[in-house]
Amino acid sequence: MASLPRIQPLPAPWVARMAAGEVIDSLAAVVRELCENSLDAGAQRLVIDLWPEQWRVRVADDGGGMSLADLQIAAAAHTSSKLSPDRFTAEQLGFRGEALHSLARLGRLTIASRAAEAESGWQISYNHSGQPQAPTPIAIAAGCIVEVQQLFQDWQERRQSQPSSAQQLRALQQQIQNLVLAHPNLTVQVTQNDRPWLAFAPTQQPQERLLQLLPNTSPADWRSQQLDLGPEGQLQVVVGLPDRCHRRRPDWVKLAVNGRVVRVPELEQAMIGALHRSLPRDRFPVVFAHLQVPPSQVDWHRHPGKAELFLQDLPIWSERLQQAIAQTLPIDVAQDSELPASAALLRVAETTGSYGESPSHLRAIAQVLNTYVLAEQGDSLWLIEQHIAHERVLFEQLQDDWQLVDCKQPILLPKLSLEQRLQLERLGMTAEDFGDDLWAIRQIPAALEKREDLVEALLELSRGWDLSAAQAAIACRTAIRNGSILDPIEQQTLLDRWQRCRQPRTCPHGRPIALVLPETSLARYFRRQWMIGRSHGLTES
Repeated sequence: MASLPRIQPLPAPWVARMAAGEVIDSLAAVVRELCENSLDAGAQRLVIDLWPEQWRVRVADDGGGMSLADLQIAAAAHTSSKLSPDRFTAEQLGFRGEALHSLARLGRLTIASRAAEAESGWQISYNHSGQPQAPTPIAIAAGCIVEVQQLFQDWQERRQSQPSSAQQLRALQQQIQNLVLAHPNLTVQVTQNDRPWLAFAPTQQPQERLLQLLPNTSPADWRSQQLDLGPEGQLQVVVGLPDRCHRRRPDWVKLAVNGRVVRVPELEQAMIGALHRSLPRDRFPVVFAHLQVPPSQVDWHRHPGKAELFLQDLPIWSERLQQAIAQTLPIDVAQDSELPASAALLRVAETTGSYGESPSHLRAIAQVLNTYVLAEQGDSLWLIEQHIAHERVLFEQLQDDWQLVDCKQPILLPKLSLEQRLQLERLGMTAEDFGDDLWAIRQIPAALEKREDLVEALLELSRGWDLSAAQAAIACRTAIRNGSILDPIEQQTLLDRWQRCRQPRTCPHGRPIALVLPETSLARYFRRQWMIGRSHGLTES
């Protein structure tokens, strides 16, 4: 008698629930799918009501709405108004036809809607198969109201595996923040348990939206750039000034593609790399980039939650992002008339020194406190910190001409661990066993060749950095020390070399190099714009 096969088809209800559970895995996923449907319908305003303890979500919009015929098949499996049989690219946020069916499978789904051209609306509830119940006429404004109740009621394992209430609220907040960041013209109101929770008014630009999301920042903290790439799309970048906006974690390195915030690690690293040497040590930038690319260049079928994608020409986009960020940072001088005169003057100088006009044609005037070089350029005074200016010069020189040179005699380093020896090898230096717990180094960075503290420098490098960080450490160690006296020729030589740097505004560790005092600000401070008679008290009363 033939034995029955051990491999059996899975029961259809199991398959349906697993498929639905991939799309809808949390309350945040419900909000994501419903809001994206609303945006695809042309909504400009969303009202999101949340009852987390009841596993209930309602989203109302002012979009185009649905007819009764559309409502009757809206929750059927794999139905969509956004794709045609001859087009498999996603030109809108929704495209798989799974969201409403999944919500019907996992909860109690009800939709009320009125098409813009209809005189009245309809409300329909759906069973777990997505089949509509009897429709009910309803008085409703044009748009749509979708409500999901009792989510995961029949899947207690999924409910019990959800994170804590606080974590769920953070995920919901993050989902809504990503939504409004990618759509700055959207109005969003959110309630939690019938109480106001979040509200976002429409804005014209992403940097204005960032002011809502990061209220401790000011308009002067942001700079933006929008590039029109023709048939290849558009690229918009908003950068927080690195000396003012930075984080302990890369949680505000944000990327959106075609209206959806996504994770693309290669592009996120490109953004971090473009700003890495302008930030304080161990800090991450605040930066948002939005790519608008042809739908044919994107494949969204990588992650059920659409949090990841396949994007063509990633290296090209990485380069474009870095170039856009580099072009974004130079800014005009910010004025602040509400500050006291001396504080306003310093604020202008700080802003200009970090991100204003690039240094050029600087003429050294004097050395101040054996630490700063005083120079003039056109109608402004510059105060340049000599050590970090020289550090920037040496760092870029090391980047351009990194080389190791042979030692006349081997340099002996004591008690190197395996990790230290591997680190030196990553930098191109081989540590040979010399006996008695000593290790011989026969090639060293050229910049350290004449240093008296060579052993200490090599030990420092062995403690673990990538090549760029090692070059920054070497530049810092070999730069002119503050307190060193520079004659006029040395001052001018330093300025000439610094002006040729690619990134002259900050040292490799993110510190500003120069303080700039525009003549117009000096004139304002000394009130030279006053009439002579008035300033001397000679005018008539």
